[in-house]
Amino acid sequence: MKKLLNTLYVLSNENYLTLDGENVVVMHAKDALGRFPLHTLENIISFTYKGASPALMGACAERNVGLTFFSPFGKFLARSSGKSRGNVLLRKEQYRISDDIERSCLYARNMIVGKIYNCRWNLERTIRDHALRVDADKIKAISNELYKVLPELRACKELDHLRGIEGELAARYFSAFNELIINQKEDFIFKNRSKRPPMDLVNALLSFAYTILAGDCANALESVGLDAYVGFMHRDRPGRQSLALDLMEELRSVCADRFVLTLINLKIIRKEHFSIQKDGAVLLTDEGRKIFFKAWQSHKKEVITHPFLKEKVEWGLVPHVQAMLLARTIRGDLEEYPPFLWK
Repeated sequence: MKKLLNTLYVLSNENYLTLDGENVVVMHAKDALGRFPLHTLENIISFTYKGASPALMGACAERNVGLTFFSPFGKFLARSSGKSRGNVLLRKEQYRISDDIERSCLYARNMIVGKIYNCRWNLERTIRDHALRVDADKIKAISNELYKVLPELRACKELDHLRGIEGELAARYFSAFNELIINQKEDFIFKNRSKRPPMDLVNALLSFAYTILAGDCANALESVGLDAYVGFMHRDRPGRQSLALDLMEELRSVCADRFVLTLINLKIIRKEHFSIQKDGAVLLTDEGRKIFFKAWQSHKKEVITHPFLKEKVEWGLVPHVQAMLLARTIRGDLEEYPPFLWK
């Protein structure tokens, strides 16, 4: 099993990353702000336009350390990677499946089943923990709606039909999302999902969490030899990591949504950790991102029992486990892809 190592987050847009021996050095102008042994890192995530030296990029590629660049406001820019890993036969089979709409649907529908199952878990968890503080009847009604459609999802054989069902169910799930916010309700109000750009504090957190989770899924897929850009439900589009978006569907509610709700309900993130732009977009401040990543790293190290493998793993390794199971299914070692069904 892969070992979960540290992630280095570089938040200041004035910093530059370079390599000194076996150490990553964070530079500000001519000053070294910090040194980090490369062998202790699993990922480097940089929110700076100044980037990194070619020597560091090469060292990260050689040692399989993920190196991802975002704008200071959290927009994905690029990901540095080395040679493709894994058996070429695995990728060729992935491409054949992606070109076959019916076969693609078999994989995609299991991922969406996982997504809806986990959305229900998120709703039911709130009823269980806070029944007297929420509109339990409303949440329960939506949870039951999601449950009733699961058999139709499992039997779905057409991608367009699958996308239609998924879109409707996602809208129903988010119609109850504001009910899951227990504290700071006067500041954190969720009306509907707004993405590019996020127009309220809750959407800003969700979009940021989804962006980071998508990067984790892309790294996981590449590590097992799959092509993160060739998906099954999300079709080919230049520059889009379609398979990573497929894989993260089943993980959104349990890895990202629940994490965001925890930040809000435990008052870890507050209104002052956001800034509002001239166009109305809401973004995390530098301090807000620091708080977010500190909590994210802590969450990734929490140990759970994987529902399919029945083995203890850290939350941060769940994308890697699912990527491994997906690769096994494509190779023919498993009859069908087992989605992550959290209990």
